[in-house]
Amino acid sequence: MFDVVRGWIDAHLSDEEALLFTAILIVFFVIIITMGAILAPLITGIVLAYIMQGIITLLSRFQIPRGLAVSITFLVFLGGFIGFLFFVIPLVWRQLQSLVNGLPTMINRVQEILDRLPDQLYGFIPEQQIRIWVDMMSSEATGITEWLVSFSLSSLPVLVTVVVYVLLVPILVLFLLKDKEHIISWCLSFLPNKRPLMNKIGKEMNQQMSNYIRGKFIEFLIVGITSYVFFAIMGLNYAVLLGFLVGLSVIVPYVGAISVTIPVLIIAYLQFGWASEFVYVVIGYGIIQGIDGLVLVPLLFSEANNLHPIAIITAVLVFGSWWGLWGVFFAIPLATLVKAIINAWPSGVR
Repeated sequence: MFDVVRGWIDAHLSDEEALLFTAILIVFFVIIITMGAILAPLITGIVLAYIMQGIITLLSRFQIPRGLAVSITFLVFLGGFIGFLFFVIPLVWRQLQSLVNGLPTMINRVQEILDRLPDQLYGFIPEQQIRIWVDMMSSEATGITEWLVSFSLSSLPVLVTVVVYVLLVPILVLFLLKDKEHIISWCLSFLPNKRPLMNKIGKEMNQQMSNYIRGKFIEFLIVGITSYVFFAIMGLNYAVLLGFLVGLSVIVPYVGAISVTIPVLIIAYLQFGWASEFVYVVIGYGIIQGIDGLVLVPLLFSEANNLHPIAIITAVLVFGSWWGLWGVFFAIPLATLVKAIINAWPSGVR
């Protein structure tokens, strides 16, 4: 047993760079787990700066000086940030409040539907089993209502967090864009001059992360805006809120799409019943999801983030349990980091 462990250590942790990199990874994950909530504005700024770096690179191709390119990029970001903050978020918030206020009526309608289930399913499923299912669903619906009401009453801490983000994130993005080279040089100064393993991992990680983060941002805009326009045309209630949620769902593949489909179908059914409008909503929403999965994802991501669905779901569960909502958002980039490390690690970890 000890010979096996010693052999593994000699094969994979025998050189100083591998030991140093292992220590850096341990420190990184400890910081993420213990201080993730505190560092969330900084991480958000880094992600947004990463997205905007593509604009700087594009402007540089036209021989525009870096200082001017950074200024133009930051103004574009600031315009989008202000528009999102003062136009999109208030609309989403108002519709969320409207949804919470109208929830008791929705629950009553769901209860009426559930009360009719035993008569509709009589003869196919034992009545006692139907009653058990109805009681369970009624209890869950009541619990969801209470949670939403308590969430709306305790929104003051959320408001404080939003204010902190509004003040800090634009400043962080500005300095991350402006002083990018200095920040990278300062971080690299703590590493050894010869670091082939870290360089290999960094190169692969940069390629995959740039593709993932910018691709997800574009996918979020396309899917979210398209869904909102379609829901608005169909006259579906809470079109802005649902479009926003459908856009956000692309951040977490598979899990996100399944999670957001349920409220879309419930709201559409409660509004339209079995009318043709409900069928049109289902078909149109299915087409949007199909175009996203069959056209947008292959076009935006190619093979750069070739993670197996099981690996994606596992990453969401693991990092989500460690870091809450932020862990869910960053599960795929962190899983990509793990994949890059495994691919680059010496002596055949694969």
